Formats: sequence, C-alpha cells, structure tokens
Amino acid sequence: MRFALGGADRLDRRTLLVAGGLGLFGFYLSPVAGQVVTNRRKVAKSTILIWLSGGASHIDTWDMKPDAPAEYRGVFRPSQTRVSGLSLCEHLPHLAKQAHHLAVVRSLGDHSRGTGDHHAGYYYNLTGHAPDRTFHQLLNARTPYATDWPSMASVVVKKRPAHPYLPSAITLPHKEGAPEFTRPGQFAARLGIEFDPVIVEGSRDRPLDFQIPALSLRGDISEQRLLARRDLLKAFDDAHRMTAGSQQARDYGKNQLKAFTLLRSRQTRAAFDLRAEPEPVREKYGVGINAMSMLMARRLVEAEVPFVTVFWKEDRELDRLCKSGGGWDTHGNNFNCLKDRLLPEFDRPYSALLDDLHQRGLLESTLVVVSSEMGRRPKIGDMRSGGVGGAGRDHWPACMSVLLAGGGIRGGQVFGTSDKRAEYPSDNPVAPEHIARTVFHAMGIDDLSATDRDGRPFHLMEDGRPLTELF
Repeated sequence: MRFALGGADRLDRRTLLVAGGLGLFGFYLSPVAGQVVTNRRKVAKSTILIWLSGGASHIDTWDMKPDAPAEYRGVFRPSQTRVSGLSLCEHLPHLAKQAHHLAVVRSLGDHSRGTGDHHAGYYYNLTGHAPDRTFHQLLNARTPYATDWPSMASVVVKKRPAHPYLPSAITLPHKEGAPEFTRPGQFAARLGIEFDPVIVEGSRDRPLDFQIPALSLRGDISEQRLLARRDLLKAFDDAHRMTAGSQQARDYGKNQLKAFTLLRSRQTRAAFDLRAEPEPVREKYGVGINAMSMLMARRLVEAEVPFVTVFWKEDRELDRLCKSGGGWDTHGNNFNCLKDRLLPEFDRPYSALLDDLHQRGLLESTLVVVSSEMGRRPKIGDMRSGGVGGAGRDHWPACMSVLLAGGGIRGGQVFGTSDKRAEYPSDNPVAPEHIARTVFHAMGIDDLSATDRDGRPFHLMEDGRPLTELF
C-alpha cells in the first residue's frame, strides 16, 4: 500500500476530517447486533464480488446458444469443460479448467422491474432491491440517495463482527461511476455511512500500487512525527467543532480512534503490499489492474476481510473500439473486443483466483460471485453503432447469468436455463433478490432486521429466497 507523502509539513483540515471520519468508508466499532451463529451449516468467512462493469454478454460467454439463428448466436463457439454438460465460450480456456468449482445461474432476469439503464442495473444487482420510480424518471441521472437500500457489502458489514485491523468491506480499484455518474447501490445508504465500504484506488498505469485516499497523508512527515504532534489532535478537535451536532460529527467521533489505529497499523500496510507476493504468483494472475485487483482480493480474504468488491477497471481505448465506455458495455464491435481484450483480461486472473483460493484451502470459506448490471441483447445489432454492421449488442436486463463458486457452493452445476435464444429466463427463473439472499445465506446471515440512522426498525430484505439447492 502506498501512502502518498510530500509537500508541506502539515495536515490540512480536510485530510484530517476524512481520515478521522472513516465512518464515511465503513468502519464500525460497536458490538454487532443480530448476528446469527449457527452450527447447522458451515458459513463463508468472506465474499468476493467481481463486477463486470457495463453489462457482460451472457450469450457470448457462459450461456451460449449454438443452435440459435446466426443473427443471435454470433461467431463464437462453445467449448466443453471438464464438467459434463457445462460448456463455456471457446475464448475462456483457463476457466474451462476450473469449471468444477462453478455454479452457473443462467435464469436471472429483472422481470421488467428495471429500466434498461446502468444505474438501475447496478442498484438492483448490488442491493437485491428493485429500482423505485425515481430510476424510471431519471435513468442514468439518478444519483445515490441516503434513503436507498444498502448494498450487499454494507449488510455484511452490519451483520458480521468488525475486522480487528482492516475495514470489513473493501471496494477496489475504484468507486464505480465517479464522479459524474456515481452508480447507486454501492453504499450503505439508510443503514448509515459507517457501514460504507472503504474505497481503495488503483490505476492501469501502476497496477501494483493501491492506496486509500482518506489515508494518503500530505506533508513530509514520518508516521512517528505525525502521531507525536499536538497539532494533530487540535486539528481533529477543530474538525469536530466544524461539524458539531451533525450526523457527520457523530460518525466522526465513533470512528476517530479506528482511523488512528488503521493509520499506524503495519498489518494494514502489509495486507496491501502486492510486491510481497512471489513473482510466480503475480505471473499466474497476469498483468494489469484487473488482474492485480483479483490478487489483492485474495490477499484480503486471506486476512479475513468479510466482503471485497472488485469493480472492473475500464480501458479508455476500448471506448473507441467498442463504444463501451471502456468496459463490458459492448454496443459496437462486440466480438473482437471480447475475443481480443475483455475475455483474456478476465479469464486468466479469475481462473487463477479460483485455483489460488482452492490451493490455499480458502475456497470453501470464500464465496466468489461474478455479476454485472445486465446481459446483452441476444439479437446482434445496435442502432447506436451502425446496426447489424456495427456487430454490437445493446443492453438486455431481461436475461443474464451469474457465476458462483466456493463458500459452500457445489461446483460443476448449472442452475436454471434461458430460452432458445437467451432472451428470457425459462426454467427456474430468479431475480437479483434471490442472488442477494443466497450471498447472505452463504455468509450465515439469516437475521435481516435492522434500524435506520434514526433508530427506526426495518427489514433489510423481504423478497426472494436463498438458492439453497446450490449448496
């Protein structure tokens, strides 16, 4: 982990407020209420959520339809894996060797409750709650609201014991959609900002260097000098007075001590030090920020962080090639962008992650989820990229797939089916609330009662059910 140093020998008020108010990023010091401890089943210690930002094409990856008309099936061919009856795209050769760990849910759809836009897709699939009317009114202009439902990650922070020296939920390598189009659904919202995940930033230019912006201290001062200075406490007191009486002040006071502890912790720095990984391990995952984010996720669950989210880091060059915003939103040139860039960049590190967790004895206690905000339209051609000639696929929230592995999941299985053209769920249709409930079930969270920031009781999720058949 790199702590940014340099500049004047001082800490400005904003830096101290942010570092002290790590309630903004998900620390919680109070005893955990309502946690269920059960001897009836093994529960996962951690969840890794890998999010293929933009909307991954299910029909070109893990729900291929080789018998569909050419204008639907595209140019890719399915390849048989080591699991009988489970085929994947021919351009996922590494994953084919790890298919015995996979449960592929092929019957996920939004049941017409979404909007077809990214914001609603993020919200629904990250929280398990259908978008309200404001999403239909504002579409991608809909910003996160304090009254939103909390993310799965924040529910886990609420319901699981706090980590002794790391945040209980970590998001990397960026906050999704910031700053212009910050995606709803990533945050704790009505639970309170102390349950937000910590955002850890990484870049394509320096994929081994991650940092927590709130702890990137300014000034050419060592940790010892920093902690010795009287001005530090005075600045915290000043910051507290600035916000006295506000919700931010209460969060600030609750988490101030935790901020100091994290700032000083060698264990924290060690957890984020990717250079400590042997070079052969890094090579196994491959190069680039998405590969290193998955390796970082393994290090964090090894340190028993309960929830780690990896949001796919976009490549701006792909925006030009695929009209995709740099990610999986392949409105144009879908097949070349998948074959040459996206699938190889996903296949190697994700497969390495599954194998690495398995070899270290961590897969049984770590649920690994691969999801996205939507699937892609099975019929090829998007008017925004020249129609059929542009070889793109438009948004398609009506049907998508989710990959599950570890955490008690029985590998080598397929749950549900889509229809003959991958347009709609067919057998065993499920919705995002079922996936969220399955994550909570794997984590041993059966009590979903909670109180909001004003102390009013509410239920975190009444819809859906856990897919216990997968375990």
